[in-house]
Amino acid sequence: MPFHPYYTVKDTFYVFAMLIIASFIIFFAPAFGGWFLEHDNFVEANRPVTPEHIKPVWYYTPFYAMLRVVPHKLSGVLVMFSAIAILFALPWLDRAKVKSYRYRGPLSWVLLLLFALSFAWLGKIGAGPGTDPVETVIGRFLTAYYFLFFLTMPLWTKLDKTKPVPERVTTHD
Repeated sequence: MPFHPYYTVKDTFYVFAMLIIASFIIFFAPAFGGWFLEHDNFVEANRPVTPEHIKPVWYYTPFYAMLRVVPHKLSGVLVMFSAIAILFALPWLDRAKVKSYRYRGPLSWVLLLLFALSFAWLGKIGAGPGTDPVETVIGRFLTAYYFLFFLTMPLWTKLDKTKPVPERVTTHD
C-alpha cells in the first residue's frame, strides 16, 4: 500500500484536529482549571507568605508523588529521577518476540493496564495535599509496582504467549 495519499490524509486530519483542540485551550481556557497553567501564577506575589501547597503541573504529578512518598529526601530525589531514567532502558528490557502490543498475549496487556492505572493513581496522589498517611502507603506500593514493572519486564515478556505476526508485516518488497 503506498504511503501517499492514505496516510498523508489521515495524518493531516489528526494534526488539524489536535490544532483545533489546542486552539480552544489557548484562546478560551488557558488555565484549564489549574492543570495547564497553575492558578498560583495569577495570584499577586506575597513575600512573607509561602503557598500552602505547591502542586506541580499534571504531567509531573506521578513523579512528584514518588518523591513525596519516600521518607528520606535524598532517596526520594533518587527514586524520582530513576523513574525517568529507567524509561531509557526500555528497549533493552523488552524481550518479546514482537514489539507491537497488537500481537502480545494477555499477560502483557494485563500488566500494562495495571501499570497505567498505577501511574494515573500516582498522578492523583501527586496532585493532592500529601497529608493522608493511607495515600502515602498506597503511593509507596504503586512506586514499587512502577519499578517492578520495568525490572521484571525481561522475564514476563519472554514468558508471554504472542500471536503470530502476519506475513505482510514481516516481509519486505
